[in-house]
Amino acid sequence: MSLKDKKIVVTGGSRGLGLGLVEALVACGARVTVVARGADALASVRARLGVATISADVTQEAAAHRILAEVRPDILALNAGTTPRMGRLDQLSWADFSAPWETDVKAGLYWLQAALNLPLQPGSRVLVVSSGAAVQGSPMSGGYGGAKRMLWFMAKYASGISAQKQLGIRFQTIVPRQMIGGTGVGDEAAKAYARAMSIEPEDYLTRFGAPMPPRDFGEKVVSVLDDPAYADDFAFGLKGDTGITVLEGAAA
Repeated sequence: MSLKDKKIVVTGGSRGLGLGLVEALVACGARVTVVARGADALASVRARLGVATISADVTQEAAAHRILAEVRPDILALNAGTTPRMGRLDQLSWADFSAPWETDVKAGLYWLQAALNLPLQPGSRVLVVSSGAAVQGSPMSGGYGGAKRMLWFMAKYASGISAQKQLGIRFQTIVPRQMIGGTGVGDEAAKAYARAMSIEPEDYLTRFGAPMPPRDFGEKVVSVLDDPAYADDFAFGLKGDTGITVLEGAAA
């Protein structure tokens, strides 16, 4: 798939990994629309990259349906999420523990439903950004690992529905396999784990091997979209030192 002139919506694309993806997509000539809450961050990315922007709360069901109906993207990248409240299991309130479910999972549900029920055009692709925490857990971030695994499951469920209804929409999951500095989630997690181990956050991040800054993450996602070798598989692990690995083959 050539990304030039493709209409692409990226939720949470004004900072962190989402911004790195937006930068990589713009470099390919894609027509990107960034959806996020913060007006200042959106104004900055619009001025710097020339993208379209929409200020919206991604956890609002009506916003998901309205934006997809207006833009009719060829590709939808669901990246938005909250920074989890960090702490041990015995230290977290339910509100802290469930925050990723109230944001990441809730938003994922509404946007996946909108993509299926609108529906997007046959041949469209929907990328759901999960996390390595969905594989090995994350004991210092409450319900975050479970929420990210649920997004993975939901993308698989959506793929099955697309097949049943013969919609021709492809759903795939992106799984960063390391903490990434310079992002809200990565920085807070690195601080929490480093503090528990009495080391510096920078030293903790080196345990993941070669870094994968947001723009590098974006380039790897572009490869998933652009390279025919990744067209039919379902879940992809991304890492700085090993690149792209297939975690789950073609969706049923």
